[in-house]
Amino acid sequence: MIKITNIHKAFGDNEVLKGIDLDIKKGSVVVILGPSGSGKTTFLRCLNALEVPEQGVIEFDDGSLKVDFGAKPSKALMRKLQQKSGMVFQSYNLFPHKTAVENLMLGPVIAQGKNKADARAKALQLLDKVGLSDKVDLYPFQLSGGQQQRVGIARALAIEPDLLLFDEPTSALDPELVQEVLKTMQQLASEGWTMVVVTHEINFARNVADVVMLMEDGHVVEVGPPEQLFEQSEHPRTQAFLQRIIS
Repeated sequence: MIKITNIHKAFGDNEVLKGIDLDIKKGSVVVILGPSGSGKTTFLRCLNALEVPEQGVIEFDDGSLKVDFGAKPSKALMRKLQQKSGMVFQSYNLFPHKTAVENLMLGPVIAQGKNKADARAKALQLLDKVGLSDKVDLYPFQLSGGQQQRVGIARALAIEPDLLLFDEPTSALDPELVQEVLKTMQQLASEGWTMVVVTHEINFARNVADVVMLMEDGHVVEVGPPEQLFEQSEHPRTQAFLQRIIS
C-alpha cells in the first residue's frame, strides 16, 4: 500500500492542495474526479515529484521508500520517488524526433542504465501489448491521437513502475479514439496494475475503479467505492457534481 498524508502545495499565494490524504492499495484503481481548478492534476504531479509539496508524506508500506516533504528531501530521494511511478500525460508528451520504440527506450536507458538491446526488446513487447506492433518505427506525427496515447502508456510501463498515473488521458482525443485508450487502461487494471487516474470518464470510474475520490478547492470532498459515490452518497457537493457532469 502507498500511504499519502497531508499533502500541501501552493504556487505563490495560491494554495492549491490543502491537506490531501489517500491510501492506495496495491493492485487497485483510484479515480479522481472534480471540477476544473480543484487540484486534481497538481496532486497527481506531486505523487511523481513533478511538483514538490511544501509538506506531507508519501510512504510505501514495503519499506522501500518514505518521503517527508516537510524535511526537504534530497534530490536522490526525489529521483527514487519518480522512479516508483510512470506518468501518462494529457497531451502525450512524446519526443517528436524519436520513433515510438525510441520513446519507450529513453527511460530505461537514461534513467535506469539498462543496455539498449534489452530496452528495445522490452519496448517491442510493450508496443505489441498496446496493439501497436506495426507502428514501432513511426514518429508521433505519423500516429493518431489514440495511438500516441497508447505509446505514452507503453512508455510509462517501460520503467516497470509500482504506480501508474494518468492525467486526463482521453481529454485531448477525438470521441471515436477514446475507447481504444480506455480499453488499454481496463486491460492494465485487470492485470493488477496499481493506477491513479484523473478523468471525467464517469463510466470508467463506475465500472473499473476500486476507489473514487472527489476533490474541490484543494480538499477531498468524499472518497469511497464507486457504488458509495454514484449511488449512495448523501454529500450535497458530490450529488451536485455528479448531476452536472452526467447530464
